[in-house]
Amino acid sequence: MATATASFGVTNRASGSFVRRALSRMVEAREKQARRYVNGYLLSLDDATLAAHGFNRAELEREGSAGMIL
Repeated sequence: MATATASFGVTNRASGSFVRRALSRMVEAREKQARRYVNGYLLSLDDATLAAHGFNRAELEREGSAGMIL
């Protein structure tokens, strides 16, 4: 019976690692999605406003955007 408990602990740690990686990848994907959404809004602003807030249009275009949904 002790052997079954030990193997369960190993399986549990392995699945915890899987869950941690999956959650990390999901968070990373959502961060990229949010960044594209924000870039889409920023690209709708004029160049003077972007420059006043420290953004560069060419840099934002390079990073990509997800169009604004209105």
